[in-house]
Amino acid sequence: MYGPFFDLHNWATVIESGEDWLIILSLVVMECMLSVDNAVVLAAQTQSLPNKVEQEKSLFYGLFGAYIFRFLVIGIGVYLIDFWWIKVLGAGYLFYLFLNHFFFSKKQPTEAPTERKENALEKHLHISRFWQVVISIELMDIVFSIDSVLASLAVSSNPVIVLIGGMIGILAMRGIAEMIMGLMSKIPELNGMAYFLILFISVKLFLSIPAIDIEIPNLVFVGVLIGAIIVTLIIHQINNNRAPRSRKK
Repeated sequence: MYGPFFDLHNWATVIESGEDWLIILSLVVMECMLSVDNAVVLAAQTQSLPNKVEQEKSLFYGLFGAYIFRFLVIGIGVYLIDFWWIKVLGAGYLFYLFLNHFFFSKKQPTEAPTERKENALEKHLHISRFWQVVISIELMDIVFSIDSVLASLAVSSNPVIVLIGGMIGILAMRGIAEMIMGLMSKIPELNGMAYFLILFISVKLFLSIPAIDIEIPNLVFVGVLIGAIIVTLIIHQINNNRAPRSRKK
């Protein structure tokens, strides 16, 4: 299964072929389209870290894990259709993130970041919040990579082409996730919007399992994303207009 990865002639042929690079480019575009929802989830997950340095570092560490897992997954790509239960677990985890953000996580507005209480994993298993986020990023990469690899293998049967396209695509999505993180720091309302999108992604992921087999097109998600951004920006503007009035009172 992994023989083509270690065939230097195969790599040379791909690198020197203009036709293969056109296929790689199409795979990168497809990876970005399929992974917009992943970028939203990653950006939302990093928000639990106290500063931008740790947020960016968690994405950087997660990048290496994503590359390693993508290499492993491409090799067993033909068997991925049987891994539908990973989607169920992923959908359940995303639904938990939504519930935890809006219903279970009661944050005190006056609480300083340094005074944050330890959660169960930090207290009992001694796993820091940073590494919890990195692990969570890896788990989401596993869930979202299944569709990406299956779609890529349908375009090209050469695993080297699929791997190069996937690696470039993953790097591009990390850039998009960092851009979303930057917007979240400037527009706080985007954080809540991200978790509503996570609920939508959870339902979308669960409906795609073979037993249900309802595929919500990615263009529908992009439309929902654009609509959610517009509504959030309107709410942000309303909140900004209210702030000066409350100060005058």
